[in-house]
Amino acid sequence: MKEKNENDAILIEEVQEEDELVPLFERYRFTVDKGQIPMRLDKYLLHKVPNTSRNRMQNGIDAGAIVVNQKSSKAAYKVKPFDEIVVSLPKPAFNTEILPQNIPLTIFYEDEELLIVNKAAGMVVHPAHANWNGTLINALLYHFQGLPENADGRVGLVHRIDKDTSGLLVIAKTDFSMTYLAKQFFDHTIERTYYALVWGIPKKLKGTIDVNLARSLKDRRIIDAYPEGDTGKRAITHYEVLEDFDCVSLVKCNLETGRTHQIRAHFKYIGHPLFSDASYGGDKILRQAKHHKYQQFIENCFKIMPRQALHAKSLGFMHPTQQKWIQFESELPDDFKDVLEKWRNWKQNNG
Repeated sequence: MKEKNENDAILIEEVQEEDELVPLFERYRFTVDKGQIPMRLDKYLLHKVPNTSRNRMQNGIDAGAIVVNQKSSKAAYKVKPFDEIVVSLPKPAFNTEILPQNIPLTIFYEDEELLIVNKAAGMVVHPAHANWNGTLINALLYHFQGLPENADGRVGLVHRIDKDTSGLLVIAKTDFSMTYLAKQFFDHTIERTYYALVWGIPKKLKGTIDVNLARSLKDRRIIDAYPEGDTGKRAITHYEVLEDFDCVSLVKCNLETGRTHQIRAHFKYIGHPLFSDASYGGDKILRQAKHHKYQQFIENCFKIMPRQALHAKSLGFMHPTQQKWIQFESELPDDFKDVLEKWRNWKQNNG
């Protein structure tokens, strides 16, 4: 058994923001030995970081995910004794078999480094228990060759959205882009805007929900809020009410963090579950109206949109190679637009 040197790379954390940051990140920190002879940074790291390659280290250095003495460095930098090095990279892929499937994709944008997919509600992003086929990953494997893999064998993915949430996803087409984009998610510099239809009208029409989230102790399939103590991870959602329809309201949400079911769990916590969200109680009539046809109206809305009313509307980030900010905006899908139109008509006729 190899004896561990005190100056070997130390794994200090593995980070996975389950809803948005799919690649499991591993972060290493170590100090260069006092007897170390000058050596190129990329070559030195090959001997220090497990399960790696020179190309992976080069991508990490170019993407700013590897820093020396708290500063970005170059691959040709010669390490010196007592240099402090921090490496933050997506974990390398493990062997897994996911079958390509000829599933249509709505490509919103594409270049040599990345593509933007407008995912339809009902499509699972990656294979998992009970959903091994028909996923976005199965489709990507069919339509694209040579996409990079993250730790879970999910080609091209740097984030995800729920099965029944529609909207924009960015897919990396190269190893460098995966590292560069994943680092932006890790640093919370990605701009992500969602539109949600929620029950009721929040007391503050514009505000921030800053409450820890973690798996429910009663049902592991859902997320609960933990406003006190250290349970869970910090989650921050900025929101603004765009329209109110008395019983429901259209809300714009900007994510500062990307936790599992973050918007759904946060709005349940403040008493305004997403409309038609069965997992968080939004599939019941939670606000009453004095009209004899109100119940039938709500049931018709549920039929039009039998999923949580949530859409990933816009996505903005620094392009990996163009080094400029790019922004994408999508239209609401038909079911969302139809339900909004019904609520507008309802308020106009019954308000």
